[in-house]
Amino acid sequence: MDLRHLELLRDLRERGSLAAVAAATHRTPSALSQQLRTAQRVAGTALVEPHGRGLRLTEAGELLADGADEVAAALARVESRLDEHRGRPTGRVSIAGLPSGLTALLPGTLTLLADSAVEVGIDDQDLAEQDYARAAADADIVVAHSLTSEVPSGSEGLRSTVLTREPLDVAVPPDHPLARREVLRPRDVIDETWISVPEDYPFDTVLHRIEEHCGRGLHRRLRIRDNQLVAALVASGEGLALLPRYTTRTADELVLVPLSGVLAARWIVALSRPDRAERAAVRLVTRALRNAGVALMGERIS
Repeated sequence: MDLRHLELLRDLRERGSLAAVAAATHRTPSALSQQLRTAQRVAGTALVEPHGRGLRLTEAGELLADGADEVAAALARVESRLDEHRGRPTGRVSIAGLPSGLTALLPGTLTLLADSAVEVGIDDQDLAEQDYARAAADADIVVAHSLTSEVPSGSEGLRSTVLTREPLDVAVPPDHPLARREVLRPRDVIDETWISVPEDYPFDTVLHRIEEHCGRGLHRRLRIRDNQLVAALVASGEGLALLPRYTTRTADELVLVPLSGVLAARWIVALSRPDRAERAAVRLVTRALRNAGVALMGERIS
């Protein structure tokens, strides 16, 4: 079968409709419909069926969609061997992911890649944990995070590489009584006003753990995505917040105090589709991201 037919079925499964696939791949729905009819004729069986207002894959369609990753990964491995024969990886690698993770890792990564022949493209995306897996349909590498596992929710079918483990500290104004503490426990912060993240965003997991530990709820005054805005509000005395240790600039405006008694750290992880993970250039960039992550903890790996 034509690899394009397999990839169309995989994209249709990931994106849910021909219109969404067309928008993502810069093709027309009519051209994709024609390609789908050709795929079904070659396969000799129905590959899709009506579902609501859209389409879903049949069992045969699912089988072939699974095969898309296998075939594309095999081709990527062959291309990777050619890159090795030529001496070094080449090409463009697209990276998408959470802004705070990119802030921590990207400067060191680009330094490590300075002498390579690989070009890097960046798209910062602040998403709920389960949405990072879907971003891997468009990016070669997605930098995601999780408070619960080394494999972020929904990304079980992707290639996952832990880049670093970053503590989340309690951010307090310098003149706050808690700023003088070496470590804080849940009972120390349960009665404070908090600036939190939207529901289903990973940082909120730690606040839920504090609530479970103390048996009562926290007062969340605001829910905000952007860490820089959160830091500015903490500095102005609007509440406490959880902020990542490696990427928060404290200066004289706020203090980060470690939190003990509940798990308060996140995994920062690189996610890639299996076929893209086989590309030599993607492997090189993933390794550079990993080295940059380990360097944050004072180490270096090869």
